[in-house]
Amino acid sequence: MKRISAVLVTCVLLLIPAALAEEAQMPTPQPTEQHEVLEMWVGKWSGEAEMKPSPFGPGGPMKWTEDCSWFGGVGFHVVCTSEGSGPMGDMQGLGIITYNPEKGVYTHYGIDSAGWTGHSEGSLEGDTWSFQSKESMGGQEFYSRFSMTEVSPGVMTFVWQTSEDGETWVTLMEGTNRKAN
Repeated sequence: MKRISAVLVTCVLLLIPAALAEEAQMPTPQPTEQHEVLEMWVGKWSGEAEMKPSPFGPGGPMKWTEDCSWFGGVGFHVVCTSEGSGPMGDMQGLGIITYNPEKGVYTHYGIDSAGWTGHSEGSLEGDTWSFQSKESMGGQEFYSRFSMTEVSPGVMTFVWQTSEDGETWVTLMEGTNRKAN
């Protein structure tokens, strides 16, 4: 029995370096073509929009600036910080946009200083980015969709719509984002 244990331990000890060498040979993950498309978001932006009156707040004009950069300089995720003002006062936000190759979708995660937090999934078709989500605010669930279209290099128009049932949509905000660099 002791001989079998000694042989087993020796085999395991011989296999560990081989397993570690195999693990070390695994390629470093590289950004995909879909990740590379996110380069268009990197830079400084300024935006303006018209917020429609809704259960989420009063309507009125909004303005903001946004600074977007590659997270860690690697090319997988773009992180954007924003500051601005609107009908409910000054605001700050943080957003992350990336590509999830496991699901085959773009994802956006966001938070703002008014307490909003959200996650949406979307796609890019031609010059239009489209994101959808199911969210809740103030205990009320709703569907959200957000589309952005590049109308010229560095200029995006967008529409944010919400729905209680996922079928009848109401425009919550429309606006324009312009890249400064």
